[in-house]
Amino acid sequence: MHDDPFHQELTLHLTALRRYAFVLTRSAEEAEDLLQDCLAKAVASATQWRPGSDLKAWLFRILYTTHISRRRHQQVRQRTVGILAEGMAETVQPADQLARVEAAQVVTHLQALPEGQRQAILMVAVEDLKYDEAAKRLGIPVGTFMSRIARGREALRRALEGEERSGPMLRLLKGGRDGR
Repeated sequence: MHDDPFHQELTLHLTALRRYAFVLTRSAEEAEDLLQDCLAKAVASATQWRPGSDLKAWLFRILYTTHISRRRHQQVRQRTVGILAEGMAETVQPADQLARVEAAQVVTHLQALPEGQRQAILMVAVEDLKYDEAAKRLGIPVGTFMSRIARGREALRRALEGEERSGPMLRLLKGGRDGR
């Protein structure tokens, strides 16, 4: 184990990075690969990190940009959620199956959003970040972040118009975490 402050602090953020990688990839195996790529880049660039600055934000930015780079090289993988949602029958199903269908539909619509809007929604809804924290992790102004999340939520509302939503879905679409 390393005794330097960089490696000590890095280990404190592994769980959050792993969780965020899973949100980005929706696959435990791909999330681990993404996390490993991120950590390799972070360790290789450790001299660029300034002690006293926000290492967590720096690591999240590396993870996010690594994900974007990987997505540009792996365009085929993006359609799996849509294929799963299409394959489900639209017949009367038990409540838990209906909830899964509803969640798959929301995820499908979320996947269709522009990357910046999708990231804004995921950081607030999944990572439970405040707007200023999320904006800092993405390296953008808070106002830009707020615009992205507003446009993303509006696009989701339009895509799901006419469909009833409840629970976490309703909070997500109505912006239940505003001001965080």
